[in-house]
Amino acid sequence: MIFSDGAVVFHSHDVVTASSFQNYQIDRTTMMSFYFFRRFSICLLASITMLGASFAVLAAEPLLELDVGGQTQHLSRKQMLKNPAVRDIEVPADVAYQRTMSYRALPFSALFPSVAQGASVQFTASDGFVANLPGTVFSGKAQPWLAIEEEESAWPSLKAGSGSAGPFYLVWLNSAKAEISPEQWPYQIEKIAVMMPLAARYPQIRLNDQATLSAQRGMQVYVENCATCHTINHGGDATIGPDLNQPFSPTEYFEERFLRQLIRDPAAVRNWQQRVMPGFSSSVLSDQKLDDLIAYLRQMAKQR
Repeated sequence: MIFSDGAVVFHSHDVVTASSFQNYQIDRTTMMSFYFFRRFSICLLASITMLGASFAVLAAEPLLELDVGGQTQHLSRKQMLKNPAVRDIEVPADVAYQRTMSYRALPFSALFPSVAQGASVQFTASDGFVANLPGTVFSGKAQPWLAIEEEESAWPSLKAGSGSAGPFYLVWLNSAKAEISPEQWPYQIEKIAVMMPLAARYPQIRLNDQATLSAQRGMQVYVENCATCHTINHGGDATIGPDLNQPFSPTEYFEERFLRQLIRDPAAVRNWQQRVMPGFSSSVLSDQKLDDLIAYLRQMAKQR
């Protein structure tokens, strides 16, 4: 008889032959192997469970990646909230929430004391939104702050069924001083990097020498308001929206009046549940800037 611990006991009435004894030995070896395998599996499963729990704790703590000149640093929310420069701030007419909001926040200068002349600051969000802001706006009077969502004081959802603007959100206390557009309030930020401007990194979005002054102004309008979600000739950082020149320009498949309406109020032209494109009212994008943007898109259609 073979017991669960692998021991073999012969009763007096058992007839033991060389063959039967060999079978007992094989069964005993099999049982012992199964026993040790089971013990090993239980220990391994416990270790994996503990490791998974550790990773879950780490994953629960948001991290912000900072990149300057190829040097990368990761700061946790807890680390940033311990910075002595953190303050309680109030943001009137908050862009993400469309009302006055209060935040625990860090002055942007505490993260980047200075931005090299001619450089831009890139903000990458978790949904693929990428904003490239000129470095000059961070040294002016617009007062940029990085709002930090505290674990025990979660911010409201941006809309039903979605997350908040956190864990990191760029806000401005005096955005009018630098004509900061709504697209320059990136939220759900995962990475901030100082780098060359978009046009320097992607020459395919630049205009040729035949471009009008209106188209040249329009390229800046595009970079500030459209390149956060779109690309031109596959040049750009964003991944949310379609390319605006490949295979065709919207100036080619939209009548101009519908293209203007699409930019002003996307839902008035086409709408669906997953639409994320915002409208650009005249208070955000003047008629002159809209004219310039369309001039840029028309010119780029000739440079495909």
